[in-house]
Amino acid sequence: MGYADSPRVPLTDVPEEIVFSHSAGRSSPHSSLYMHPTMSGSTSTFKGSAVSSVPGPSTSTSSLASVTSPTRPPLGPRHPTNLRASSASNISVVAPYQSIESGATTPTSSGPINGAASALIHKARSRSPMGSIRERDIPSQQKDRSVRDKDRERDGKDSKGRRAHHQIAGADTKPSSTSANEMRTRYKAYPSLSMRDTQPAPATLMYWSRAPVYGSLPTSGMRAHTVTLIDSIAWIFGGCDERGCWRDIWCFNTETMQWSHPNMYGDIPPPCRAHTATLVDRRLVFFGGGEGPVYRNDVHILDTVTRRWQQPKFPEGAALPPPRRAHTTVFYRNKVYVFGGGNGTQALNDLWTLDVGVSIEKMRWEEIETKGKKPTARGYHTANLVGNVMVVMGGSDGRECFSDIWCLNLDSLVWSEVKLDVVYRRLSHTATQVGSYLFIWGGHDGTQYTSDLLLFNLVALTFETRTIAGKPPTARGYHATIIADSRVFVIGGFNGNEVFDDVHILDLAGAAYLPQVTSFRIEVD
Repeated sequence: MGYADSPRVPLTDVPEEIVFSHSAGRSSPHSSLYMHPTMSGSTSTFKGSAVSSVPGPSTSTSSLASVTSPTRPPLGPRHPTNLRASSASNISVVAPYQSIESGATTPTSSGPINGAASALIHKARSRSPMGSIRERDIPSQQKDRSVRDKDRERDGKDSKGRRAHHQIAGADTKPSSTSANEMRTRYKAYPSLSMRDTQPAPATLMYWSRAPVYGSLPTSGMRAHTVTLIDSIAWIFGGCDERGCWRDIWCFNTETMQWSHPNMYGDIPPPCRAHTATLVDRRLVFFGGGEGPVYRNDVHILDTVTRRWQQPKFPEGAALPPPRRAHTTVFYRNKVYVFGGGNGTQALNDLWTLDVGVSIEKMRWEEIETKGKKPTARGYHTANLVGNVMVVMGGSDGRECFSDIWCLNLDSLVWSEVKLDVVYRRLSHTATQVGSYLFIWGGHDGTQYTSDLLLFNLVALTFETRTIAGKPPTARGYHATIIADSRVFVIGGFNGNEVFDDVHILDLAGAAYLPQVTSFRIEVD
């Protein structure tokens, strides 16, 4: 296994993904990697997430070529995304919040507001189609939670998002036919900028803060979803919350912090989670995932310019990868590489490629034979493309939480295991490439969810520690991360009890030079 000298750790608090039965003194897996028809309900109705690796700008000549974007609409007012307090600062600029569905206005917090901030609020209010809005001393985070709790209470859930009326925890009650247009709308008119919970910190330190989001907010939690950055827009698809899986596309502007919910056209995929999204020019190639006991191996392609879905049809009898969830993908030389995951019966460690350098009608799958010792079967791992090397970290096979790191040279197809002095078990985490580092955040360590940030040096092949200021997101897994404009964004996630819909920012600050480091190589045996 990934760490033969380490004891097996039962992952007892990961609902449904990794749940163990300790009868007869031996653990037996009951996870989405090991799902049996007679399996009893578990403590959750969700499965885990896969993390897709998003490469940099492509030079592909594929038929999925980029199309000149139409004129972009105004992005709206820009606002600071990370305010750091000083001993002399005492500014609180808070904006109104309104639920379109109910038409009710929830007051927001107020505090010492300078003249410019007061004028900004007055100007914004005068432009608002929602009319006059009062302001009271209620913290914005508490306000957002109260509005979300009211929504959940109307759906028959308590304030923690659990279904009421003593519903069976493992019951699969997901409304799989729910469409994007059937969902309610939540709208926040303006971003909330507050210094209330901000601590002073040196400007050179990396810094955590919560994003002051606004716009058409997601109406569901986001767990086991995918997030892909195109220009400054993060495209979010699928995932699940307490009510089930979704097939919505949400867009988040990383410059203005505005959410939007665009209409989609064409062959919209069914609701799913634990799928992958791979960026090929300006199109997103989605593979796998599923809902409940359903595992899929179909492919859907979204053109983000026209917002139209297409589904390739493969010839009868053509080779196809087994259905799976919790796998990973990378894009290299006109091919999407798919590794690992679980098919409902067992964990996988096979490697497949989808040729996307041709027209949709000519796309074909091919199973790839690799050389050397390869990683054990796993899902909930991460994979990043670094040059011509796919770097795989962690994951689980339903019995163990892995700490190993593997490199696959996509030219020679040779696997190599990285020899580590210090190891960290992780599953359902994310790994974001920031220059010559992987920023590994969150996930489950075999015992509990974590909010630790691990920096893995891709040149020295070692872990490093850095001092980070601010308030990090709460511990979670099954979230998604992207890097945009020297900031790492954490979107959504799950902590064993609650599915999140929040956005957090790690400002790289003095480490902002790291994304500019592009000339290096991974040297493995």
